[in-house]
Amino acid sequence: MKAINLKEFGAADNLFLDNVDMPVAGSGQVLIKVHACSVNRPDIVQREGNYPPPPGDSEIIGLEVAGTVEAIGDGVTRYKTGDKVFALVGGGGYAEYAVAYEGHTMPIPDALDFKQAACICETYITAYLNTIVLTEAKSSETFLLHGGGGGVNTAAIQLCSALIESSTTIVTASTGKVERVKSLGADYVIDYKTQSFADEVKTCTQGKGVDVILDHIGGAYFKDNMKSLAVGGRLVVIGLMGGIKSDINLAVMMVKRQKIIGSVLRSRPVAEKTQIITDFEYTVMPLFADKKIVPLISDVFPLSEAAAAHKAMEQGSHFGKIVLEVV
Repeated sequence: MKAINLKEFGAADNLFLDNVDMPVAGSGQVLIKVHACSVNRPDIVQREGNYPPPPGDSEIIGLEVAGTVEAIGDGVTRYKTGDKVFALVGGGGYAEYAVAYEGHTMPIPDALDFKQAACICETYITAYLNTIVLTEAKSSETFLLHGGGGGVNTAAIQLCSALIESSTTIVTASTGKVERVKSLGADYVIDYKTQSFADEVKTCTQGKGVDVILDHIGGAYFKDNMKSLAVGGRLVVIGLMGGIKSDINLAVMMVKRQKIIGSVLRSRPVAEKTQIITDFEYTVMPLFADKKIVPLISDVFPLSEAAAAHKAMEQGSHFGKIVLEVV
């Protein structure tokens, strides 16, 4: 089959279309003929050599796919060949065929095409798990979402609006994306290029602070994140684009009863991911089926142009997901 391979760790130009062996569905797995996959920030980190796949998963980049079931392994009961599915994979997404565990796979609703379905698993499940589930989010809470027009952030805006009654969302975005973020339903948008988000959060919340922060920056934002948390607030760190280290005032954290949660989806055990996806399918997928949430696609590239897709993500001008179409 054709797949995107890597000459060596480093720049996007090291990605190239290659001929490789087709994977085989093992016990409890399905083989998917991929129609579309999507580009995620962890893909870039893996390309640079800093995010290896879990043991046993494909070395090929790509964390989510959508397509049709080509073959099923022993013990698979939910699907038959030809079924339209989308899946979370530990690796192997940038290819004509990919293997996924049955429990990490969901049927594609009639309301979605393959490209839209390819946008859901990594971003919406990440947003749901880290913004709603791990924080035990409640009605009327206030959320600070970092990431402007990125896939996880736009998903989190939609999910907060749909699932958390009377929620308030404050979003940081670059100057060129402020109006588009507002159009998604954010209550307040902070231009992080020209404004201090900690100062703006204080103003927006009348000094109270926010209940939940979803952050992919890490060290560079840590101090201002902690300043922005309310009493009992929860900070969830899902990325480290801004560094891995920062100082912390433990006394303030203790007095304000704040929580810091670190979270990664990819390295969780198979059974744990199955449970997360089962919960997501029950709670969130009806919103897609009813078109109450529509995946936001920024750009579509053919699989052969994966390098160009990575460059587009690194430039940061995208708004929503970048999709690779397998044609």
